Amino acid sequence: MSRRLALRRVAMAAGLAALLVIGGAVALDRLDAAYPPPLDPAPLSVEVLDRDGALLRAYAASDGRWRLSANIDTLDPQFLKMLVAYEDKRFWSHPGVDMRALGRAALQLLWNGRIVSGGSTLSMQLARLTEPRSARSFGAKFRQIARALQIERRLSKREILERYLTLAPYGGNLEGVRAASLAWFGKEPHKLGLEKAALLVALPQSPEARRPDRHPQMAKAARDRVLARMAGAGVIIESEVARASEAKLAGRRLPMPAYAAHLADAVVQAEPGERVHRLTISRRAQAGLEEVAARAARGLGPRVSVAMVLADAQTGAVLARVGSAGYFNAARAGWIDMSVAERSPGSTLKPFIYGLAFEEGLVMQETMIEDRPGNFSGYRPRNFDMAYQGDVSVRTALQMSLNVPAIRLLDAVGPVRLVARMRQAGVPPALPPGETPGLAIGLGGAGLTLEGLVQLYGGLANRGRVRPLHYLKDAEIAAHPPSVLTPQAVWQVADILSGVAPPRDAPRLGIAYKTGTSYGYRDAWSVGYDGRHVLGVWAGRPDGGSVPGLTGYLAAAPILFEAFSRSGVGIVPFPPAPAGAIRLAASDLPFPMRRFSASGGGFRAGAPVEPAPEIVFPPQGARIDVGLARGARVMPLALKINGGRAPFRWLANGEPLPEAYRRRRANWVPDGGGASTLTVIDAAGRSASVDVFLE
Repeated sequence: MSRRLALRRVAMAAGLAALLVIGGAVALDRLDAAYPPPLDPAPLSVEVLDRDGALLRAYAASDGRWRLSANIDTLDPQFLKMLVAYEDKRFWSHPGVDMRALGRAALQLLWNGRIVSGGSTLSMQLARLTEPRSARSFGAKFRQIARALQIERRLSKREILERYLTLAPYGGNLEGVRAASLAWFGKEPHKLGLEKAALLVALPQSPEARRPDRHPQMAKAARDRVLARMAGAGVIIESEVARASEAKLAGRRLPMPAYAAHLADAVVQAEPGERVHRLTISRRAQAGLEEVAARAARGLGPRVSVAMVLADAQTGAVLARVGSAGYFNAARAGWIDMSVAERSPGSTLKPFIYGLAFEEGLVMQETMIEDRPGNFSGYRPRNFDMAYQGDVSVRTALQMSLNVPAIRLLDAVGPVRLVARMRQAGVPPALPPGETPGLAIGLGGAGLTLEGLVQLYGGLANRGRVRPLHYLKDAEIAAHPPSVLTPQAVWQVADILSGVAPPRDAPRLGIAYKTGTSYGYRDAWSVGYDGRHVLGVWAGRPDGGSVPGLTGYLAAAPILFEAFSRSGVGIVPFPPAPAGAIRLAASDLPFPMRRFSASGGGFRAGAPVEPAPEIVFPPQGARIDVGLARGARVMPLALKINGGRAPFRWLANGEPLPEAYRRRRANWVPDGGGASTLTVIDAAGRSASVDVFLE
């Protein structure tokens, strides 16, 4: 054959090839125009993320699938490398179809009479996922090839890989590598480890037959094949294969994360069009508090629930919110969000009553105040333990949470003023329609939510300024928050409450805290704060039922201290005293500030007006059997008085009893029988005596 003829044939072949390429391109363009690939994104799961982007809660997509969007920048690089090497090693270079792989698959089919390898690229697999085929056939394969070419013209390699890793099946209703990693390993696929990565590479090829929870042996065999092949290809070192092959498989499917479940529900319902919601919640703090709540509820009773709110007082950002002791716990009505339920706050408003009294200059910490029965226009408050301490300092009255002194101060500052400050802080108490605030509000006679109480206490941790609580990460923060108390009053309250002893076996954390118990043991409260954070705890039954023995100090306070320790937030010291805030010893107080006492319907500083002490038992001239006639051990004799001002000093036959008493009851053990004289002297120097005969 002449050289000219050979050149002519080469030219004809090149022309024919060019015509075929051009014709193919034209055909592909027409196919694109007539039959574009179905690349509309599949419905994705709604995600609720914490302040750092960690997943708090996910919701199944509208078709019932767990399908979370994949981002290759956040996936384990080793997993991506193994996936491409195992499924499509020329993925980054081919145009959507790997002709070498297809040729190999065709030869294997002709030689073996069956399909040995499919030759599908990741682009072809994405085409199959976006347009599922009803059966395996040559027609379906040609359709995948055409669609893969179309996809490659529209999407980048990165987009193709991310879409595949979002839609790939992993068993059951799990789609995408993130949903699979969360369900099988309980973690995001950031850093999987060799054995986990190999399993996720193997699962999509036969997701139902290789489910680790139903077919663990097949899953392990598939995983080990991936490891062996990757070692043979030089992707992983041989010595790692044995170690990874010995690792146990997850034996069960784990539930999807459901942290801050009540809050997530509320946020998703408020913004139904958003797929990703970013909150101020810290997942670490949320997980710690949810664990504390569940464990505490188990110790409190079968129908008791626990709610908690942790907030940053300087910004108002909520760091954790636990609505119940278990969202899915039906026995505890866990679906009810008790962090926003209105309940009686018990004694938790007392710090604000004392704060107003400090602000008004009515008292100082060492000012003496009466703790004895009082009548306030028909309202007769009683202490929780039905006992009275007599004269106590304001500091002691608040630390002991005595009811009567708090009501005396509230009567002086006015309940309307207390409610006005609460409303100013954005936390109005729930009162019956048309009812004017009364003194009972100081002991829990109003409705308040745990969320509102934490916001209110935020003012105590933020020098009197109250930041409204918020949950969305991009929420705007007001430049000039409202005030609930002056910085000086806030410092006085914190100085007192930080001196309250922690519950038994609880560590000293350097926090100030207050407890409260509602009427009938229905609600137990404890709210604590440091120089920046506020944590509120509620415990009780969601249906409002009584729980005998449920008190703020015994039930809620231990939870508060454990939750603060488990929250992960560092304790911030209290700020120094602002100008004008001092604590004076009782001996250094100005005379008008040494005592706060009632006179008629109002209050004044001055001399005591209570009646002189009177011995009511034993009565004058009584003959009392103390066991002397029977030769038995002498029984203690109960001594009781009315009136007077504590402390009280008793004398028996002119000899003082070993100690002074703050209560109006005492016990005396006689050293003999016969006539005896009993005398009591109160703090004002007034006395009363009776003569009795002991036998």
